[in-house]
Formats: sequence, C-alpha cells, structure tokens
Amino acid sequence: MSESGLDPAELLPHLMRLGTVLNRSRLVERAMENVGIAIDRPGLTVLITLRMAGRPLRVGEIAGRMEVAGPHVTRHLHDLERAGLVRRVTDPDDQRARLVELTDDGAAAAGRYLEAVLGRFTAAVADWSGDDQRTFGRLLSRFVDDLQSQLADID
Repeated sequence: MSESGLDPAELLPHLMRLGTVLNRSRLVERAMENVGIAIDRPGLTVLITLRMAGRPLRVGEIAGRMEVAGPHVTRHLHDLERAGLVRRVTDPDDQRARLVELTDDGAAAAGRYLEAVLGRFTAAVADWSGDDQRTFGRLLSRFVDDLQSQLADID
C-alpha cells in the first residue's frame, strides 16, 4: 500500500473483474436487443451521445464527446439518417452550420437502451445506502476523469 492509502495492486483485479463481468453478462448486447432495431455499437453510441446531451449537436461536438475523429461520426450519421433515427437541422446561431438531432424514433431507441443498462446498474446498488450510492458515483466519476487526464498525457 502506498502512503496515499490506495494499493493499485489491489485495485487492478477489481477493475479487470468489472470488465469481465460486463463482457460475460452481455449487458451491452442484451441492452441493444431492447433497442428493437438493427444498429451497430458506434451508431448506438451516437444516439446515446445525442440523448445525453439533451440538445442537437454539431458533428464535431459528437465526435469530441465520443473521443473519435469527425469522419468516423459522419459515416455513422449517414446510416442513422437513412434509418430515420437522426436528422440534420440548421444551427439557429449560425445559418451556415448544421446540427444533428434525434428523431422521435432515435430518441425512443436510445431511451430503451439506457433503460436496460441503467436498470441493471440501479439494481446492483439498490440495497446500498443513499450516502454509499452518492459516494460511489462521485468517486467513480472522479477516478475516470483523473485516469483519462493521466492517459491523455501519454497520447
């Protein structure tokens, strides 16, 4: 254990186990089945990104939130548009720019996916105290943010 109180050697097996649990449980695949339409993971990620934003976004904003290159998002947007899940609209702040927004079908698909995934997460901590749930959420968010910052220095 380090002087900080955290033993990374004890943390790593738990993180690896979490990855295994998520993969073996097929949580993502089962939640995608709840979507009820044929869509690939990147396309679904675009829908979720738009749903979580709660507003139309520019392609670059979607790419930034997904941490991918803009052309990657553009390829998926074409498929999503053809499927009637998203549409491009004029940016009211810049008439030359376009925003991407969910259609009603796209919002419903993203909602079904989130309901399935978030329902499992909620059930996993259902018997935890409210304080434990809030502490876990705060620390997990902080850990991911800080780890992402550390790894960004490497990239």
